[in-house]
Amino acid sequence: MSANLLEGRTGKWEVVVGMEVHAQVTAQSKLFSGASTEFGAEPNTQVSLVDAAMPGMLPVINRVAVEQAIRTGLGLKAKINLRSVFDRKNYYYPDLPPGYQISQYKQPVVGEGALVLDLDDGSTKSVGIERVHLEQDAGKSLHDQDPRRTFVDLNRAGVALMEIVSKPDLRSADEAGLYLAKLRSILRYLGTCDGDMEKGNLRADVNVSVRRAGSAEYGTRCEIKNVNSIRFVKQAVDYEARRQIEVLEDGGRVDQETRLFDSAKGETRPMRTKEEAHDYRYFPDPDLLPLVLEPKWIAEIKAGLPELPDAKKERFMRDYGLSAYDAGVLVAERETADFYETVAKGRDAKLAANWTINELFARLGKAGLDIASSPISAAALGRLIDLIADNTISGRIAKDVCDEMFATGKDPAAIVEARGLRQITDTGTIEAAIDKVIAANPAQVAKYKAGETKVAGWFVGQVMKATGGKANPQLVNQLLARKLGG
Repeated sequence: MSANLLEGRTGKWEVVVGMEVHAQVTAQSKLFSGASTEFGAEPNTQVSLVDAAMPGMLPVINRVAVEQAIRTGLGLKAKINLRSVFDRKNYYYPDLPPGYQISQYKQPVVGEGALVLDLDDGSTKSVGIERVHLEQDAGKSLHDQDPRRTFVDLNRAGVALMEIVSKPDLRSADEAGLYLAKLRSILRYLGTCDGDMEKGNLRADVNVSVRRAGSAEYGTRCEIKNVNSIRFVKQAVDYEARRQIEVLEDGGRVDQETRLFDSAKGETRPMRTKEEAHDYRYFPDPDLLPLVLEPKWIAEIKAGLPELPDAKKERFMRDYGLSAYDAGVLVAERETADFYETVAKGRDAKLAANWTINELFARLGKAGLDIASSPISAAALGRLIDLIADNTISGRIAKDVCDEMFATGKDPAAIVEARGLRQITDTGTIEAAIDKVIAANPAQVAKYKAGETKVAGWFVGQVMKATGGKANPQLVNQLLARKLGG
């Protein structure tokens, strides 16, 4: 039984979540036309005659989009179907010129696979992937341009999407968030989708239902459409699960419906009754032949896959001696992993991880920057670590140097020289400072000699303070122990 149970008035409930993630394929042109997919163009400037559904225009499959779907399937350890079929999914909407969407229904290009989540307690969980299929995006209806009219922008119409459908294996809002984050990470590693949720390039339809703890029967699910951030996915799952529990505990019935998430209010609300597949009247598109793939081509694509997050995490733990947590943080994004490996090359790998995660990431987070925008390069951070390793500066002083590097972009060695921050390693200088501290604090010395050895830490702090934090901490500890012991 899942540990992620929600407490209701009448007992415990289990949340069941499945996700349908729409990922825009990284390709320069659309799925069935040569129109550009570049973001930010003027409305209706990237629309071919095919996208506009002009009479007599026939779709032509984009080979790159197919290759990206295959790469995604291989990255999810999924079955690649050598034969798949494009269907027409029929529904009317003003931003869908033909009155149907070309999609895949019963015979998708990618079949079952799996994705592994790293849970907060250190365990892992495998989430089943039901399928990945290719389909066209619709255009965009603009409701805020005029008080009485809706405008339509067809720039997105026909853009290639991968719909990645999970099995209903997720059991909490947190697991749903972890799943979407891990999926986005894999897509970015593969280069098949940039995962930019602000631009709408990755959107999630989240299916939520609840059932009594211990029940094997699924409850009635509601689909929350087009959620565009990981944080909103978690909020939507949590709200919707609690809403359904309240309905059921009040003796009501959960209706199968499509809902939207209002991020301003943090709640879901109904859009329409959920359609069944037969309502779309799927049938094979008569203008497109079945998609037949050569095993040799699939093998070539597989041979060109990059090292993915799970394999990279295992390597970081094995080769660099990192903890599962540190390795997981560092491999979450490909750019972060590459940054770390540059820092760690030829250095203490654990020290490199500590400075990357605890020092650099903290400063980046505070400044609202990502690793690509870091004012401190991987090479510069490596040079700072070298100054610690060769005892030029202490770890404490290094934090001050790091602050200045972050603010100014200056080289660490130049900062150390300009501010006179070199570590004091001369034993005579350190002994003189220790002697002054001991002479000035006879009461503390008496406590130490009476057995209160923790007072030694206080002495270390006083000596460091007297030397402006520049005394070598190891030497301070060694010399203090000798002098106090005598």
